[in-house]
Amino acid sequence: MAGSICTGRSAAAAALRELLETGLRPRGGKGARLCLPCCRQLSSSWIPAPRIPKTRPSLPSTLTAKQPHHRSFLNLAAPLFGAGKRVEYEEVHRLGYSIEQMYDVVADIASYRLFVPWCTGSHVLSCRNEFSRAELEVGFPPLVERYISEISLVPHRQIRAVSKDGRLFQHLETLWQFGPGLAGHPDTCTLSFYVSFEFKSILHSHLANLFFDEVVKQMVSAFEHRAEKLYGPPAVVRQHKMVHCT
Repeated sequence: MAGSICTGRSAAAAALRELLETGLRPRGGKGARLCLPCCRQLSSSWIPAPRIPKTRPSLPSTLTAKQPHHRSFLNLAAPLFGAGKRVEYEEVHRLGYSIEQMYDVVADIASYRLFVPWCTGSHVLSCRNEFSRAELEVGFPPLVERYISEISLVPHRQIRAVSKDGRLFQHLETLWQFGPGLAGHPDTCTLSFYVSFEFKSILHSHLANLFFDEVVKQMVSAFEHRAEKLYGPPAVVRQHKMVHCT
């Protein structure tokens, strides 16, 4: 039995040796390359790539979406004339009232609260010769501002007022000048109105357009209407108006 086992082993070894020799034997004669068993390489496409979740790179917040353009209230109402800018405005009118009549209307500071736009209070504090001091109150709801004006008068020629001690204005000056009207018509006059103002704070500067449109540009008309109430209809004259603003 041992002999048969040895014979079987010898036969298996011989077969294995023959197989190896056959696989390594050159083909095609002398000098041919060895024909090695084919080892197929797997292409990279055969190797499944690991699943990586697709995530977009984070973008700066300013790029993720178009942000709406917001403007603050002060910028929205940001005026044409703001803090830090002095505005000058001038009007010249020919009116159907005498120099004396128009002078008296402008000089009556205590009555400003009755007819001057947005003026809610006017009190004369002192009066000496051609100089006086008055406290004026201007109401721009919800803001009410009081300030002191120092007034100098040149009778029947000029009235000049400069504001003092106010929180609203860095600078406020008004100047009224009175001159002859139509030749040969003493019941007429030429009225020049000048104002220069600058707001003190950016917190108040949003009132500049309101102040300019509703107060400054309406000032001469308010005094003319006051004269009409006191003295009756104006004399018929050709209205002459010049406006200058810087």
